[in-house]
Amino acid sequence: MTETIFDKLGGEGAVNAAVDIFYRRVLSDNRVSGFFDTTNMDKQRAKQKAFLTMVFGGPNEYPGKDLQTAHAPLVEKGLNDTHFDIVLDHLRGTLDDLNVEKGLVDHVVNLANTTREDVLGRSPD
Repeated sequence: MTETIFDKLGGEGAVNAAVDIFYRRVLSDNRVSGFFDTTNMDKQRAKQKAFLTMVFGGPNEYPGKDLQTAHAPLVEKGLNDTHFDIVLDHLRGTLDDLNVEKGLVDHVVNLANTTREDVLGRSPD
């Protein structure tokens, strides 16, 4: 049986810790924090934990919208490639803070980068 990214990262506890650290980093960065001004962060963290668990090969309990629909209001507020890159940097920093092996960090960041077109609303429906 092949070990999933979810397993390699350390399972539910590790994903939960990563999401919490990630949002602390993002919300403290004034270049991107404004996108979350009206966001219920408890619900956002829960959705992100479920989404990442699914993407990383863990149990699929993600109840959320597709990426393009979910991020459309942020694109309307000006979300662009620069903001996406800042968020990717925070993801990398979070995983580095958690001492995740560099190869796995690179893999996760590259995987996250594959969502860029959907998040920024540039994919065909």
